[in-house]
Amino acid sequence: MEDLHKQFLALENSHLAPVARESNCHMTEILDDDFFEFGISGGTCQRADFDGSYDLPEDDYRVSRFEVKPLGPEAVLTLYLLENRTTGIWSHRSSVWKKRENGWKLFFHQGTRTDGFKKWEEGK
Repeated sequence: MEDLHKQFLALENSHLAPVARESNCHMTEILDDDFFEFGISGGTCQRADFDGSYDLPEDDYRVSRFEVKPLGPEAVLTLYLLENRTTGIWSHRSSVWKKRENGWKLFFHQGTRTDGFKKWEEGK
């Protein structure tokens, strides 16, 4: 299970890194053809949105409370808390990764803003 944790933490970090967000080429390599996202803004996007010019913020992110939940031999759910150190925004994140012939691909992603979490964390 430790290997799965490391593998999927690396995959999640790979699409959060500023270098990955500079180019849609990197994102299109990670995303499944059927990718769909409910974004932190409440909007949605899909794989085709990354084929043209889709601006992603090159912010500084920190992942914490990372969990991996296998959904079967070819699907994995990841759950984590994401701190955007650039904006100060916190969000809960969930991703579904599917194993394809060319590796693991991000099939679904959701971000839910959790501003109250920072206040709770600071009060501990």
